[in-house]
This record gives sequence, C-alpha cells and structure tokens, in this order.
Amino acid sequence: MRIFDAHVHIYPDKIAEKAAQHVGEFYGVPMAFDGRIATMTENWKKCGIEKCLVHSVATTHEQVPKINDFIHASVEASGGMFVGFCTLHPSMSAEEVDTEVSRVIAMGLKGVKLHPDCQKFQIDGKDAMRMYEVIDGRLPILFHTGDNRYDYSNPERMLAAAKRFPKQRMIAAHLGGYTVWDEAVKTLAGIDNLWFDESSSLGFLTAEKAREYILAYGTDRVFFGTDYPMWSAAEELERFDRLGFDDAQREKILWDNITGFLGI
Repeated sequence: MRIFDAHVHIYPDKIAEKAAQHVGEFYGVPMAFDGRIATMTENWKKCGIEKCLVHSVATTHEQVPKINDFIHASVEASGGMFVGFCTLHPSMSAEEVDTEVSRVIAMGLKGVKLHPDCQKFQIDGKDAMRMYEVIDGRLPILFHTGDNRYDYSNPERMLAAAKRFPKQRMIAAHLGGYTVWDEAVKTLAGIDNLWFDESSSLGFLTAEKAREYILAYGTDRVFFGTDYPMWSAAEELERFDRLGFDDAQREKILWDNITGFLGI
C-alpha cells in the first residue's frame, strides 16, 4: 500500500539539530530524530513512505523568502519524494504576501504552512484575515491547530477563519486540535472546506478514540502524517495499523486523500 506523509518539518543541516531540540523544548516531547533531511529520507524509505509534504515555519517576516527558497531547493533535490508548502508571516503587508504567493506558485510550491503558536498570531486575528484575503483560493493552507496552553489556534478560531473564507481549502493539523481533540471534533467536523491530518495525535490517544475522531471527520478528509522530527514513522504506522480501518479506508488516509487534495 502506498504511503504519503502529509506533515514533515525540514531544516538546513547546519541548524537541524538545534531546531529539532527547540521543537522538543517547546512541546516538552523528546524528538525521535535530529531533524536532518537525510535522516528522514533514509528512515522513511525503509518504512515504504514514497512522498512527503515538507515545510518549515518563519518566526519573523524577514525569514520568509529564505525559507521558501530552501523548501523549493529541497523539493528539487528530492527526486520527486517531496511536495513543498511555503511559509508566510502575518506581519507581512498585503502587497508582500501577494508578491511572495505569486513567487512560490511559480516555483512549484503547492500550499502554505502556518503555525500560529510559534508565529504568535490568532488564526482569526485581523492580520491573519488580511493574509487569507490575498491567498484566498490560490493555495491551500495547512494550520497547526490546538494546544491547551495557548489561545492562538483553538478550534473556535479555526472555525471562524474557515467560515469567513468558505472557498479557501484549509487543513487543520493534529486532528483539528492538538491536546483539545474532543473540542476540535465537536467544533470542526462537517465543515466543507476543512481537511485534517492525524500527526502528533495517535501517540496520545487510545486507538478507539483516534478511530472515533477520524470517522467523525470522515475517512475521505483525513491524511496520515508523522510530524517529523517529532515521531518515528515506523511507530506512527504501527499506531495507525491499530486503528482497524479496512483496506479502502487505509488507502484513502495513507495516499488517495492527500494526492487528490494536492492534485498530483
């Protein structure tokens, strides 16, 4: 069965270990790997993972073009394994967002990744909404969502953004709300322009509860993801196998949903 990892963070080698360490400190979770691209590709190929959706996050406005150039170069060097999402920052002006979106589309990047908790903005805040107005319909947006420690990306804010831009396709990562899964399902299930990945969720939930959440969203709306470098692909695939989905459902979540979403 073909496998597409729909949630992978990548970093330049010279900062990869430090970046991975910072992520671990932010979440209080030990990292499974060092954050290097070569480490990921070697281990992921051993697990039968053919493709990965890769991205990185700009914590300042000034980092955006450099990170997007890195994502593009990594996609080009991957031999077809990587599909790239760009980064943007809500402090950018509408004109700057427009210019950068046009540039990354020309480069072949397929979407936008935003991390409200790390970038310190509310999903439905004024600056963010201005950014979505420029992006609207041009590229899908993958959001980090949830975390009971913060109020940047809770499910209610995700819902507000999705309703404000009903034609904008959005992915709510971590089953719609990292550490607030019950609230996420109650709030976000059935929203037409929302899809979900199950990264950084299966290790915290029972198999029964994870299956319940995925079925609530619909097995045609959920993507498999590892959140590299946080988790081991081998362990995440074992956790996924324990959910008890049939072959048709597995094919959707592991491959068909994300390739259809991206049009590849």
